[in-house]
Amino acid sequence: MNKLINNNRLRIIFAITIVSVMGVASLTPAFPKMADTLNLTKVQIGLLISAFAFPGIFLAPILGIIADRVGRKEILVPSLFLFAIAGFGIFFIHDFKIMVVLRVFQGIGAASLGALNTTLIGDFFEDEQRSVAMGYNASILSISTGVYPLVGGVLASFAWFYPFILPLLAIPIALLVFNDLPEPKIQKTANIKQYLKAISCNISKKEVIGVFVLGVFTFIILYGAFITYFPILLHQRFGFSSTLIGVIFSLTSIMAALVASQIGKLTNTFGSLTLLKVAFLLYFIVCMSIPFVHSIYFLILLVPLFGIAQALNMPSLQIILANIAPDEQRAAFMSLNGMVIRLGQTLGPIIIGIGYAVYSVQGAYFFASVIAIIGIIILLTMFSKLKST
Repeated sequence: MNKLINNNRLRIIFAITIVSVMGVASLTPAFPKMADTLNLTKVQIGLLISAFAFPGIFLAPILGIIADRVGRKEILVPSLFLFAIAGFGIFFIHDFKIMVVLRVFQGIGAASLGALNTTLIGDFFEDEQRSVAMGYNASILSISTGVYPLVGGVLASFAWFYPFILPLLAIPIALLVFNDLPEPKIQKTANIKQYLKAISCNISKKEVIGVFVLGVFTFIILYGAFITYFPILLHQRFGFSSTLIGVIFSLTSIMAALVASQIGKLTNTFGSLTLLKVAFLLYFIVCMSIPFVHSIYFLILLVPLFGIAQALNMPSLQIILANIAPDEQRAAFMSLNGMVIRLGQTLGPIIIGIGYAVYSVQGAYFFASVIAIIGIIILLTMFSKLKST
């Protein structure tokens, strides 16, 4: 597959992916210094994240529909420019209210990126090449989320606003998309009413609903059990510092990147459904085990298992959805998936937090384990027509 990795279209898609995860991952190390310098509360710092994420909940499906009707590049190019300009603006403007407004505009620019990158993979590649490309893209995503906090931390050591230089990278990528990425040749539905009717019919299929539900479950487990409550457990039970917790999370990203790079081969051998079942089984094993872990060595075993689960899960869901979606509706399908993922990100800390409130760490991870089991049941019951996928 060396020929595929050298494909210029795929490289441009990778560049879009790198920008798509920049908006939060590169800034988190700067938040403490930002709060101290600007005298911001934790709530205000959180608002800078929410202002960025919020537009995508509503805009992602709308932009997906426009991308299907008008073209992928017509959405991508202005989105990348808006992301760059609004993000870089905070380098100069340090008034909190204006910063929030700029983050909203940057979020509007980011709203389509995380869906249209996988849409383009579905447009340009088929069969095994599509699986391999999705895996490589997931690997790039994992590497980026692991590297950005380091880069952002180094830049923030000079001044809190230096990480806002990074959005400028979106400008040369926008130019690459405009000049070097061909517009996919998609046979469009005759009129918008017919198009919307076809979408409503197709997204009501149980397999599509199953993918969306599993996406929500995945991010409830990721953002609730892992990102929110796992650091608390590491600090309380093992006394880990923030730096060491960061190293633990990096191990997850590294393992996810390594396994995701092999998704094409794994999908060709076992099928996406089998990989998803293994992923949710691993979620269950990890979440059931974590409350009872009192050994660092056992912990070091569980962390990579979670990374493996993530690597098997996300590309497989994207492959299945890209395969199900008709060509002329793929951007809408992938954008709807992006919307439900943001829903999972929002619900994760709340739902797992209920378990934590009821019975501390054991309750949090019991809730996550139950969600993993329900995911397995969905895979066994809602995907009967996709056994060969």
